[in-house]
Amino acid sequence: MEKYLSDETFKLESGAVLPGLEIAYHRYGDFLPGKPVVWVCHALTASSDVYAWWPGLFGLDDLFNPAEYSVVCANVLGGCYGTTGPLSLDPRTGYPWYHSFPSITIRDMVEAHQKLADHLGIHHIDLLIGGSLGGQQALEWAIAAPSRISRLVLIATNARHSAWGIAFNETQRMAIEADPTWAQGSPDAGLHGMKTARAIALLSYRSYEAYQVSQVGNEHEWPREFRASGYQRYQGEKLARRFNAFSYHILSKAMDSHHVGRNRQSLCKALQAIKAQTLVVGITSDQLFPLEEQRALAEHIPDASLVTIESAYGHDGFLVETNQLAALIKPFTFSPLSTYRSTSNHDN
Repeated sequence: MEKYLSDETFKLESGAVLPGLEIAYHRYGDFLPGKPVVWVCHALTASSDVYAWWPGLFGLDDLFNPAEYSVVCANVLGGCYGTTGPLSLDPRTGYPWYHSFPSITIRDMVEAHQKLADHLGIHHIDLLIGGSLGGQQALEWAIAAPSRISRLVLIATNARHSAWGIAFNETQRMAIEADPTWAQGSPDAGLHGMKTARAIALLSYRSYEAYQVSQVGNEHEWPREFRASGYQRYQGEKLARRFNAFSYHILSKAMDSHHVGRNRQSLCKALQAIKAQTLVVGITSDQLFPLEEQRALAEHIPDASLVTIESAYGHDGFLVETNQLAALIKPFTFSPLSTYRSTSNHDN
């Protein structure tokens, strides 16, 4: 992991100012002239180590391998993997920000990563890709700097976060805020609440079918604990070992802020500004980012094609169904979009 440090003030969309900026990022493969650059925008609780969390798409033997591509993934603003966030030290006080960390938006995340790209001398991105909150970032970037991106892959994402998604996020924040430790100025504040928040989130990430397949126990015996119950608790504990409630709270609010039409006349006009050839990917069982949201993207982005993944895993299908994803994305990376449209099995 590498780090970019800037002493310049960083103005947020809210008008608040960060006195400096630190961005942690990973690079894979040699950055040589003519070698395609792939920039990955990660999702809510992921990190810049994309080769660790997206195998099947990114890896030595996968579609985006370091021998053929120069890959960059940076940790988001407000997170907890090395980029400036609530547990970072506020240089003005010498103490962590904790609850005083200002609200951020998807646009703030993208602007920070644009500064990183400038620092790295990456003025053109051959393919920009992201799923979920990562897709929101990729979409915002393609609108803010349309000439910088050649190809855009948007997976299980939307142009404006829905009332349904905001309601799920607020319910998770309520769980964190109900934790008696949340008011404390401590790295562990709100962790028990975050475990519950993660369990709530899973209900939106997965589907009825996925739980029926993987979390149904022996129906003829009365268990001391149902498998589905243990799974929910396990996932909460697992996240608590690598994340903090402050970042979870901040990033979920950032997701709620997502609206590409804000101060751009309208959502449709914002999408029409995209110049990149675009592949929009939806998941048939996604309840959090339903297919209608991807259809709307493909309808309004000028040079876009929509494809779908058949999966019982719901929204998490973009992390699980990597074989399907690779098969859909591979021809898009090498062929003109017109050729891709004529040969792919796209959604009508």
